[in-house]
Amino acid sequence: MNFEQTLSIVKPNALEKNALGDIINRFEKSGLKVIAIKMLLLDRQTAAGFYKEHEGQPYFEKLMKFMTRNPIVVQVLEGIDAVAKNREIMGPTSYMNGPEGTIRKDYADDITYNAVHGSDSPESAKKEIAYFFRENEIFPNYSVK
Repeated sequence: MNFEQTLSIVKPNALEKNALGDIINRFEKSGLKVIAIKMLLLDRQTAAGFYKEHEGQPYFEKLMKFMTRNPIVVQVLEGIDAVAKNREIMGPTSYMNGPEGTIRKDYADDITYNAVHGSDSPESAKKEIAYFFRENEIFPNYSVK
């Protein structure tokens, strides 16, 4: 068991479905804590920079149009095995085969419009978090007083 941070993105189609509260609630109920959050409207350059490993793929243009059409919510989640736990809650990218009750099964429209993104490893999480957040925007280990 590792105490980790991971990046989570709630994509435009999930926001359009008014699902943000439900999605955050699922993370929190699983033991993950939101330690940073912001709503952004990505421009193409920022979206392309984040998804640069997909550039040249047949779905890239569809992904760019999707990720820039309306706001997204980016958040940093923290907890024990946060990367794996987030991925379990999201469900697989090919959501149609995913378990009932996962975010993608409940909110995805297709493989591109799949409602959420989550880091795939602790190393990716560090890079992805740094892409969207400055260090002073993240509040790890806070407690209720």
